[in-house]
Amino acid sequence: MKIIFLFISFLLVSTTAYAHGISAADTQAMIDGGNLRYMWLGATHMLTGYDHLLFLFGVVFFLTTTKDIVKFVTLFTIGHSITLIFATFMGITANYYLVDAVIAVSVIYKAFDNNKGFQNYLGVQSPNLLMMVLIFGLIHGFGLSTRLQQLPLGEQNWDMLLKIISFNVGVEIGQIIALIFMLILLTQWRKSPSFLRWSKVTNHALMFAGFMLLLMQLHGYLHTVNEEEFGFNKDAHYHIHLDMEQAKQNRYQHDAL
Repeated sequence: MKIIFLFISFLLVSTTAYAHGISAADTQAMIDGGNLRYMWLGATHMLTGYDHLLFLFGVVFFLTTTKDIVKFVTLFTIGHSITLIFATFMGITANYYLVDAVIAVSVIYKAFDNNKGFQNYLGVQSPNLLMMVLIFGLIHGFGLSTRLQQLPLGEQNWDMLLKIISFNVGVEIGQIIALIFMLILLTQWRKSPSFLRWSKVTNHALMFAGFMLLLMQLHGYLHTVNEEEFGFNKDAHYHIHLDMEQAKQNRYQHDAL
C-alpha cells in the first residue's frame, strides 16, 4: 500500500521539476539531433508525464486479464496517436493549460469510475468505458501535441511528419515501460488481502491527485489571460515560486543539521 502512495507522490512531486513542458535544453537537443532525438524525447516525456501515467494507472487498476489490458491500452494508444500526429502536422493548437486541465479531469473521472461513483452517488450506470478511454486518449494526444509544437519541426512536410512519428513512437515506448512497472506493482499487490481493503482509498488518492493537477493547470491558465490581477507578471510569479521552493529546501537542510 505504501508503494502505491509513494508512486502517486512521486508523480505529483515531478510537477515541480518537469512541469510537463519542453525545456530549453530539450529544444536545443532537437535542433542539434535527428529523429532518434525526437524518439528519445517522446519516451522521456511519457515517463515523466505524471497526468498521462496517473490516468493509465487508473485504467489498468482493476484489469486482471491480458485481453482486457491490451484492449484498453490499445484504444488509449490509438486515441492519443491520432491527435498527436494529426494536430501537430496540421498545426492545430490550443491553450495547453486548458488542455492539461481536461487531462487532469480524466484522472479524476477514472478514479471516480473505479470507485463506482456513478452507481453509488449518481444512481446511474457509468458511461461505456471503452468509449471514454478512447475519448480521453484523443485529449491526451492533443496535450502531447501542444508540447511537441513548441519544438522546431522543420519546413518540409515529409521531414516534419518523420519527426512527429518519431516522437509518437518514443511516447509508445515510454508508455510500455511505465505500463510494465504498473502491472508488476499491481499484480504483486493483488496477492495481498490489503488490495481489496485499500483499493477504494487508493482511488480516492488518485482522485485527489487529479484535483491537484486541475488546480495547478487552472492556476497557470489564469496567468495567460489575467496576469495583471496577480500584481506581477508571469515571469516574476515563476521566480517567486522558485524562491519559495529554495527556501523550503534550505529549511529542510537546516532541520537535518
